[in-house]
Amino acid sequence: MTGVEDQRPRIPLLDVADMNAEQRRLHDSVVSGPRGQMIGPLRAAIHSPELASAWSVLGEFLRYRTCLPARLNELAIIVTGRRWTAQVEWWVHARAAVAAGLKQQIVDTIAALESPAFDDAAEFEVYEFARALQQTGRVPADTYDAVLRRWGARGAVELTAVIGYYTMVAQTLNAHQLPLPEGATGLEPETILVTLLPGRHGSAS
Repeated sequence: MTGVEDQRPRIPLLDVADMNAEQRRLHDSVVSGPRGQMIGPLRAAIHSPELASAWSVLGEFLRYRTCLPARLNELAIIVTGRRWTAQVEWWVHARAAVAAGLKQQIVDTIAALESPAFDDAAEFEVYEFARALQQTGRVPADTYDAVLRRWGARGAVELTAVIGYYTMVAQTLNAHQLPLPEGATGLEPETILVTLLPGRHGSAS
């Protein structure tokens, strides 16, 4: 048993017409910003507007304004989404990762729980950093040092924050069973906590 047989949302998902003034202001701020829509964890957090406001500000920074290139940021996010089988997180960020320049083959390999091959050393380092932190709660010294050398202390701190924040996102999506948009295809298999295989640095062909 996977524990995900009944996928109905566990809390009300508010339409704009059902929102109070504070919730409506937050909703309008989100959809007029870089996200452009509210389909993820803010649909749950909006039941606590003060929480949702702080959440939105932090999330916007960690998605759009870290020192890491967008494709690396999105890679760390999809590693997190796949680890927790967070369907909405994966659906949003797998597409964003490809749009930012990550190879579709790498995204598909992670989705299939296979070992991804990276031509780019920076991608390999971020994958291994995120994978290790998700699976063990620690980062091996050689992996940490590689990220530190490439991106400095700021990069290592921001990468760790991205992984931690999107773990919160994944757990929020899973706990409240927030649905995919109609017609979207989810991850398979539908187990919750999966094992991600080590990456390989070399030819991805």
